[in-house]
Amino acid sequence: MERTNSTPVTEFILTGIPYPPKLRTFLFLFFLVIYTLTQMGNLIIFLTVCIDPQLHARPMYIFLGALSVIDMGISSIIVPRLIMNFTPGIKPISFGGCVAQLYFYHFLGSTQCFLYTLMAYDRYLAICRPLHYPVLMTSKMCCLMVTGAWVAGSIHGAIQAILTFRLPYCGPNQVDYFFCDIPAVLRLACADTTVNEQVTFVDIGVVVATCFSLILLSYIYIIRAILRIRTADGRQRAFSTCGAHVTVVTIYYVPCAFVYLRPEANSPLDGAAALFPTAITPFLNPLIYTLRNQEVKLALKRMVGDRTTMSKN
Repeated sequence: MERTNSTPVTEFILTGIPYPPKLRTFLFLFFLVIYTLTQMGNLIIFLTVCIDPQLHARPMYIFLGALSVIDMGISSIIVPRLIMNFTPGIKPISFGGCVAQLYFYHFLGSTQCFLYTLMAYDRYLAICRPLHYPVLMTSKMCCLMVTGAWVAGSIHGAIQAILTFRLPYCGPNQVDYFFCDIPAVLRLACADTTVNEQVTFVDIGVVVATCFSLILLSYIYIIRAILRIRTADGRQRAFSTCGAHVTVVTIYYVPCAFVYLRPEANSPLDGAAALFPTAITPFLNPLIYTLRNQEVKLALKRMVGDRTTMSKN
């Protein structure tokens, strides 16, 4: 709907997530701890993959290192601004800051979708085509695939940011959300947003549906291959290599589908669902991959053991 006020908006006010005032201090400390642990956990995994010679040349762990960087980025883009909403006073975000937040969130979020798909393909090759795996999934090929995911993600983020902010914004400037995201920002536009909503729905829908379909197809083949393994121990090891990936894909894709793949979505649950890909999943990823991956745990022990030895000497 067109608005008569022609004064351009220079800043936005993020309302944050609704909460009882009595819980302000608790929520401030809760998300501060979540953010701190997210950065520490992902940084430890990234450094472990880079430093440990048994990990940094293997495709599976190159993907894991890239995922840790993305998780640190998404958390840093969203959570500090969320924490600020639990402090007294109004803290607006500039128009340029809102553009940057939306761009980087969709850039890193779509890159994460592509990365999850590549990780599923890596597991498919490792389990279904083990003899061809060393030839098809070399370190060089893995790095090229990760680079391609970053480039595709940056293009996707740029498309979404350009489409959203090509529209005029002339007031009001209160974003009913805890960060600058497409559905919440479009509601403030002083122009018809039908085309934007349709393009956004199709664009994000294509990315999410394609990535999820490829992941699902990969795991259909993986499960078929695992069920053909004769020994229970062999099946257990094969399932364990995929368990962490299946877990993080589930807790990432389900909330994203709920937020973006519903036309004219404006539910109070959107904010709660959006907390998963922005705050909860980046926090859980290091725990899931560390607790379920024996090689990562052994690499961490080697790092701690080496530092202990150096300190004693």
